[in-house]
Amino acid sequence: MDAESRAAPEVFAVDWRGHPCRRRHGGMRAAVFILGVQAFQIITLASVGSNLITYVFGELHFPLSQAANVVTNFVGTAFLISLFGGFLSDSYLGCFWTLLTFGVIELSGLVLLSVLANLPRFKSAPCNILTMEGSCEQARGTKATIFFLALYLIALGNGCVMPNMTAYGADQFAGTGTAAESKRLSTYFNVSYFVYCMAEIVALTAVIWAQMHFGMGIGFGVSAATMAIALISLVSGAMLYRNKPPKGSIFTPIAWVFVAALTKRNKQICPASSPNPFNPGASDAMTIDGTFRHANKFRFLDNACIGPVPSGPAAALEDTVKRPCTMFEVQQAKTLLAVLPIFVCTIITNTVLAQLQTFSVQQGYAMDTRLVSSSSFHVPPASLQSIPYAILLLLVPAYEILLVPLMRKVTGTRSGITPLQRIGVGLFIVSLSMVSAAIVERRRRHAAVDNGKLLSIMWLVPQFLIFGVSEMFTNVGLMEFFYKEASAGMQAFLTALFYSSFSFGFFLSSVLVALVNRITARDGGKGWLGDNNLNNDRLDLFYWTLAVLSGINFFCYLFCARWYNSGGGGSDAEKEIPEELRNVERT
Repeated sequence: MDAESRAAPEVFAVDWRGHPCRRRHGGMRAAVFILGVQAFQIITLASVGSNLITYVFGELHFPLSQAANVVTNFVGTAFLISLFGGFLSDSYLGCFWTLLTFGVIELSGLVLLSVLANLPRFKSAPCNILTMEGSCEQARGTKATIFFLALYLIALGNGCVMPNMTAYGADQFAGTGTAAESKRLSTYFNVSYFVYCMAEIVALTAVIWAQMHFGMGIGFGVSAATMAIALISLVSGAMLYRNKPPKGSIFTPIAWVFVAALTKRNKQICPASSPNPFNPGASDAMTIDGTFRHANKFRFLDNACIGPVPSGPAAALEDTVKRPCTMFEVQQAKTLLAVLPIFVCTIITNTVLAQLQTFSVQQGYAMDTRLVSSSSFHVPPASLQSIPYAILLLLVPAYEILLVPLMRKVTGTRSGITPLQRIGVGLFIVSLSMVSAAIVERRRRHAAVDNGKLLSIMWLVPQFLIFGVSEMFTNVGLMEFFYKEASAGMQAFLTALFYSSFSFGFFLSSVLVALVNRITARDGGKGWLGDNNLNNDRLDLFYWTLAVLSGINFFCYLFCARWYNSGGGGSDAEKEIPEELRNVERT
């Protein structure tokens, strides 16, 4: 394959029959069906993951810290698999077939989990795990095997669905390279997050209520039904979608850049900001006004564009280099390396999220769950997680309608504030969530231990509310950032980085829980989080630890964002660019 045929690929889309798309394809009419997939799929995951600790702790009788780790490991695995889902879509299957195939796999896991929770032979005997009264034996054998099989079928299916539904929705608007497209994409990500919030609220109120009042078996059955509806929504819009054909393995050319750069490390460097001397006609979707942002970074990769030299000690290896890499391939590799520090800085935020889905839910069970002291209505603790999304139903439209136009006038950027700025605001706010959580937990524990009183569950509202505001900035900024930074053929994979950040955050939570217990255990004790009773634990100190880590992470992010924006091509500011340069516009 010659160099010219491997130039930066043009944005090209086909309909369901493989024919070039026409004007009737794509746009919001097609995206509505994908938003339907997203809504019902989010309801499915949220209703399972958010109250899973109740099932694992109360029905399967796992100890509290172990039950929390079962949940975080499940969610972490699902999000980690998103990298595989993004790769599979970009390289081989395309978004539609990846969504359909792994949606069916997720549905099969949900059906199996529902069967497990409903069959009498698998139901647990009555037990009060806090007092160890009754039959409190931890689930093992066949029951545990079926549970984990179902759980990780859900994780596999969900992990491959998540990045593709986001990228597929954005694909319905991408392709023209105009200013209008950039605005539509920014608006779509806000609409997508609005739908996400609505779905979370439904899952964390109506479905959680059904789980608490009719049993987890009914709740899991409802989750299976919503996943089936998501698949129906996906298939219903098949004739309207714009489909980007897969390009083959996205890692092969990137890996070849590293191999070629290594074998030619002592040769004359070909600057990545200059035209490719071996392919002077290659177009480059990764440039702005002819300047590549990361041209002066990772300069060791620039040698990959040099042709093979058949002499010297590395001649045998260099003989395998049949052709020089193109500028587009070098820039793909540089972009992937450049976004990794931004990705790493978002992991702590999702470690905080893991606490809100596990320990904060258990906090609720140790409090007075009545809405008010004279009320007979009890708030399901897992439903507290709907609070951020309820407020975001107001904040997201306000952001799009009021803040974006105002900031657009002030900053001159199309999206009001840039994705990197938006992420930074969210990372700062998230530390305040853990400060609030630590203060409330200390007050709750003092009231319970010293005074024998139960603090109202409404004291937990601030930590969920603050985190919700943080999510609006961080998550939408990340989705837009990764999608826009991706070159053609990598959108689903880089979008999957957003979801895999959740994975590493939840895995880090499991590591932190185990590490904190080990460090704080004294004289044979169990550590801050080693007891099944929160009144005997020191969850408040664990929250303070996360608040400090979040603050340190914010300052690390400021450094990484500044470094990312340095170099040719400039900044993430997305300034208005003349129309004649739109064909090479990247962000």
